[in-house]
Amino acid sequence: MILIDRQSTHWAITLNRPDKLNALSAALVEELIQAFDAAEAAHTPLVSLQGEGRCFSAGFDMSGVETQSEGDLVLRFIRIETLLNKIASSPCFTVALAHGRNFGAGVDLVAACKLRVAAPGSTFRMPGLKFGLVLGSARFARIVGTPEARRILETAATFDVERASANGFIERIAGPEEHFMVIEEALARVGALSAESRALLYGVLDTEQANTDLAVLVRSAAVPGIHKRIEAYLASSKKA
Repeated sequence: MILIDRQSTHWAITLNRPDKLNALSAALVEELIQAFDAAEAAHTPLVSLQGEGRCFSAGFDMSGVETQSEGDLVLRFIRIETLLNKIASSPCFTVALAHGRNFGAGVDLVAACKLRVAAPGSTFRMPGLKFGLVLGSARFARIVGTPEARRILETAATFDVERASANGFIERIAGPEEHFMVIEEALARVGALSAESRALLYGVLDTEQANTDLAVLVRSAAVPGIHKRIEAYLASSKKA
């Protein structure tokens, strides 16, 4: 479900479920966790993350949700949070190359990366709170600031790449034809410091709150009735 181009200078990971808009199934999440573990073990200095097809990622894969137990759903959300924290805390310099219409956990994947790039016309929406789920909200607020995060998350508003650039969520607007240049510039940025100095910098600037974020996610996902809340959200989305 992912493609990994292991180059000598960096690894390029591509989400490869274009028919499902790269939605995050349980299997895809586990493949990504393994890929980032492998990149760290290989001391890869830079890892880029992009999506095949019409968008970077449509977020949590709702396929078959009705057949899964509430416990299974909670575990799936926990594993996504585990993946997000792994990326955010990675010693690798991580680059998200987003495009298209991105939702929920797909937006959270972008937020977890150190350099966030999006193509012209990209949009983002984080509707998790519509069904009572707190996933990635705190990390998003740490990037864009609490007032802006509140404005966006309270209404699950879609925001475009221009707003994302203005509030700092996206650092650079660049289409696929510019990705080579983005990676080259990112490699130069990485090479400006030794691996040891870069690790020290990442450590002192680390704002991650892994245990707190996970605890909040579990509390929100474990409230009984997650099936009904998701069903109600999907029904309202179809009407809209």
